[in-house]
Amino acid sequence: MAKLYIVPTPVGNLEDMTFRAIRVLKEADLILAEDTRTSSVLLKHFEIENKMMSHHKFNEHQTCDSVVTRIKSGENVALISDAGTPGISDPGFMLSRACAEAGVEVECLPGATAFVPAIVDSGLPTDRFCFEGFLPQKKGRQTRLKEIVEEERTSIIYESPYRVVKTLSQIEELAGPDRVVSVSREISKKFEQTVRGSVSEVKAHFEANEPKGEFVIVISGKEKEKASKKKYDDDED
Repeated sequence: MAKLYIVPTPVGNLEDMTFRAIRVLKEADLILAEDTRTSSVLLKHFEIENKMMSHHKFNEHQTCDSVVTRIKSGENVALISDAGTPGISDPGFMLSRACAEAGVEVECLPGATAFVPAIVDSGLPTDRFCFEGFLPQKKGRQTRLKEIVEEERTSIIYESPYRVVKTLSQIEELAGPDRVVSVSREISKKFEQTVRGSVSEVKAHFEANEPKGEFVIVISGKEKEKASKKKYDDDED
């Protein structure tokens, strides 16, 4: 029976591509790509010549139904994004949901995603964590950050190089200069780097060194004692 395959692709190093991912893409009747120009480089590298079609955040509302119809008619479809696992801060959720609602089988291959190596590399607790993806650029941004700094679990956000210092400044303002953070950039690429320390220290580093690449910010959870004290103080009020 035909199905939708969700196929992770490398976030940096092409050697992170799995044998299974290559096989599935070679066997698929159709490959849906976030950006066909970006994906064509990957497919060419692995000598994959299957038909590609664009599937991105600007057209996924219109394409989901037609893709489901194609799978129901017997075509195996593979979904990839520019980098990492589709559906994680990339197009994929809507199509996966449409397939599930239509009774079409969905199979997600394990593979690359940026936040897992970032949190493991951070030295911060990994037993419980909260992934927030990209923050809103304007409306709702401050509200989301306030929620994150009150979170007792480790929190993870994605950020562009143009907003890293701004985001660290906002975290410092809301959580204080001593909140521990770990900032990883260019994961799995040549210039991969992780900077750890208090938010004020890490902010100072990126103020002195121009941020370049794709960033993952890992934020330590609020200490339980402080959270409990705040609740007590609120009850007293």
